[in-house]
Amino acid sequence: MHYFDINMTEIINYVFGDVQIHNDYMIVIMRSGVHVTPEYNNVLLELVDQYYKVKPFVYLTYRKNRYTVDPAIYFETSKIKNLAGFGVIAEAPLSGANAAVEKLFLNKPFEIFNEPEAAKTWAKSIIKNESSRT
Repeated sequence: MHYFDINMTEIINYVFGDVQIHNDYMIVIMRSGVHVTPEYNNVLLELVDQYYKVKPFVYLTYRKNRYTVDPAIYFETSKIKNLAGFGVIAEAPLSGANAAVEKLFLNKPFEIFNEPEAAKTWAKSIIKNESSRT
């Protein structure tokens, strides 16, 4: 069941970054200097409730800017029942190395990509697999 067109994209701007809402996934681009803490999950939960309430989705973070992440956030993120996967688009080697450590804290499929198109393709395949199981 889809609530909006497959090509739909909505962009929501926050103080901490921008969120692109797509049919099966969201892409989050954090601003430089942000420190991501478990409190950010409240915003994520609001977005999930509004856009993906009854369907699986994938969270993609596009690490264009330098920011830090408290790994404890992933314990809360893992509790989101319809989160089907988590992807990091890490163009810089250090971002990929950090994501490899963060992966240890998330209890969901977690992949690291060098460019956005590969991440989007993976997200769509995760959702397709989820849909075929239900």
